[in-house]
Amino acid sequence: MSDNEGRRARKRQQTADQLAETAWQLFESQGYESVTMEAIAVAADVAKGTLYNHFPVKEALLRHKFHRELQQKIPGILAEFAQLPTCRERLQTFMRLNAAWTEPRRAYVGHYLKFRMNEGSHHREGRSGMDRIFTALIEPGLTSGELRSDVPIGAVVHYISHLYLGAMLRWLQTPGRRLADEFELMLDLFFKGMESSS
Repeated sequence: MSDNEGRRARKRQQTADQLAETAWQLFESQGYESVTMEAIAVAADVAKGTLYNHFPVKEALLRHKFHRELQQKIPGILAEFAQLPTCRERLQTFMRLNAAWTEPRRAYVGHYLKFRMNEGSHHREGRSGMDRIFTALIEPGLTSGELRSDVPIGAVVHYISHLYLGAMLRWLQTPGRRLADEFELMLDLFFKGMESSS
């Protein structure tokens, strides 16, 4: 990448970050449903075309905000959780922290998940980074014998990602249900299926 291309990419990233932060502030102060794309453009002091060039819909702004926060936290998560002795402890601790972060954002999670499921993983912004986290938390359990080793790590991550999504959807559809409880049940099912026979 040339210097000019690098500068353009950084400028584009800075603009996207600023637009997503402006949108988030509006969502929090006025409510997600009432905020329009036009209002976001006005608050960010950009032309509507500039906003739409970066984000075609409000849900894309949520995706950018959530993925950026996760990407910033991944190095710390992986370093901290590597110190925990078992896969079960690593996943349980991560899910407790995940629930604590997600539950206050319940009003946005359904919009985000619906958008992501319709969008798929082929989008240029790519995946959220959860697959990387799951791989790092689970792989040592496969190599140590804590978990059964006859299933490739890619398949295990694929399956737990879908269990994770299922837990999130069930939580959204069940008023009064705690996300931490859904994650606990999900992990119980996961570990029963992944128990090592040795």
